[in-house]
Amino acid sequence: MGLRVVILGRGEMLLNLIRGSMLASAEIVGVFRYERLIVPPLFLKFYDFFKSSPALTFTKKHKIYDIPFTSANSENFKRFLVKENVDVVLVGSWCEKLKKEIIDIPVIGTVNVHPSLLPQYRGPNPYLQTILHGEKKSGVTFHLMTEKYDAGPVLAQKEIEILAGDTGKELKNKTVFQARLLCANLLEKLEGGFVIPVEQDEALATYYGNVKPEEMTLDFQKETAQELLNRIRAFHPWLKTYFQYGNNFFVINPYNVEITDCSGEPGMVVDSGKCSLTVAAKDGKALIMSDLRLYRFPLLTKFFINAIGKSIERKNSN
Repeated sequence: MGLRVVILGRGEMLLNLIRGSMLASAEIVGVFRYERLIVPPLFLKFYDFFKSSPALTFTKKHKIYDIPFTSANSENFKRFLVKENVDVVLVGSWCEKLKKEIIDIPVIGTVNVHPSLLPQYRGPNPYLQTILHGEKKSGVTFHLMTEKYDAGPVLAQKEIEILAGDTGKELKNKTVFQARLLCANLLEKLEGGFVIPVEQDEALATYYGNVKPEEMTLDFQKETAQELLNRIRAFHPWLKTYFQYGNNFFVINPYNVEITDCSGEPGMVVDSGKCSLTVAAKDGKALIMSDLRLYRFPLLTKFFINAIGKSIERKNSN
């Protein structure tokens, strides 16, 4: 049997860390689900029944202990780690800041999994931020956890290519899969004592916080077509992006947007189709946005776009 591991996390990252630990033949002492922090114990059974996650289904199938505490900083969790003589605590997608006394308990260490190439893109959502900033690559980093977020010595990294059509969803899927493989490789090396931690270069560190609600509405007068397209793809699937025309907001489908040349003024609707609008950006290009939907009245989308098209025709005829 390999290292004794406890895993903290949520969603796809949690599931892939469990799978990665199993690939390394680690002994999973328990899994601490993020739902325990946000759902009151009295309602958790109902929550798990109606919103059962793949990670919960997987742990039940493989009879992995579902740690029942409500905080990773609790005395109960502290005593559990000590009693079980845990070698490694893996942390993935966990918003609770761990105290140093918890971080220091595992024999080898507490290892955080961050979905970027640290020290770049520290912060809560690197999937979104790397695409928003037009990066061609991202990655996943396993590092020793310290009291400062995302700043501990690096144990392992894997670079991941960001393709032109990737949204945040595709990048996340690729990242958590690579996290699974890297987790297995790292645990095997840690068991053999073959890992040398590498300090992060603080001079290269970047941090991005949560996005603001106003960033969801596209501003064609301030950004280039490529910057706007990056924004649309970066926000999916967590947040919708909108194009405002008059008092109406159109929801944009991130998989049906393309860039074209254009001579119109920034923000001007230069063409319309069945459920599409072409809007000029500030750089002499435009976005063709197909499969649009009105935010409040989706069934009236065609009617409003037809009205916009007729308005364009009248302007052109004059």
